[in-house]
Amino acid sequence: MSERVDVGDKMPDVAMETPDGGSVKASDFAGQKLVLFFYPKDDTPGCTTENKDFTALKGDFDAAGVALLGVSKDPPAKHQKFAAKHDLAAPLASDPVENGLADALGIWVEKNMYGRKYMGMERTTYLVGPDGKIAQVWRKVKVKGHAQAVLEAAKAL
Repeated sequence: MSERVDVGDKMPDVAMETPDGGSVKASDFAGQKLVLFFYPKDDTPGCTTENKDFTALKGDFDAAGVALLGVSKDPPAKHQKFAAKHDLAAPLASDPVENGLADALGIWVEKNMYGRKYMGMERTTYLVGPDGKIAQVWRKVKVKGHAQAVLEAAKAL
């Protein structure tokens, strides 16, 4: 397993697919602050709450000059349905199944539920500075209050 990318490191520049069929990567946000929030799966309770929380604060992130991007391994079509169903304003991206950004960051990890081992996304948020370097990392995120804490940190950066 590779070393985890951490504070002070450059955000890896791995292309991800957007729901509209385009692509996006960290370098597209050069010169501005970026919050990348990785979550396990569209339309599950915690992930839906997290996306709604970031959506509720999107105006505040915009006002602070901070771009938002929610990321999971779900395919673009699923992201479209998820965003439409919950009226999500924070943009979403689909991380490639293999050798994606989550792999580069070390957050595509083995999980264990009820004795069953499987690969899954570790809920993690990265605050990236205008220089493309990681300013703060939240690992194994607890959803309640998280989006607000990220906003405060982004404003302070």
